[in-house]
Amino acid sequence: MALSEREQKLLDELERGLYASDSALAHKLGKPGSRSPKILIAGALLAVMGLSLLVVAVTLQFAIFGVAGFLTMLAGLILATSGKSLGAKSPTPKQGSAQKPAPTLPGKGFFDDRWDKRQGS
Repeated sequence: MALSEREQKLLDELERGLYASDSALAHKLGKPGSRSPKILIAGALLAVMGLSLLVVAVTLQFAIFGVAGFLTMLAGLILATSGKSLGAKSPTPKQGSAQKPAPTLPGKGFFDDRWDKRQGS
């Protein structure tokens, strides 16, 4: 179902507000397919290895191998589903840049200002 012109304008305005208020979050959410295929494959292989070790441990009745297999499988699944790459570092703020000051009223925000404007306050 397509959005009406008014709804599309409102959605565009909400997106601009998100980029203005929290650009780091908007940038992170803007790339849903940013996972590396290499990380996904490595995590899946690690999960399969852990599952294999778990099956062998159950067959041989070694509890320690079973725990190790489960932890290996869990680590593989976490690696495959995480959005971070292995070599990526988190962005650090530059020393010369100043952070955006907090709003004067803690409850006031972009949408509250718009609401007040619509109500004529």
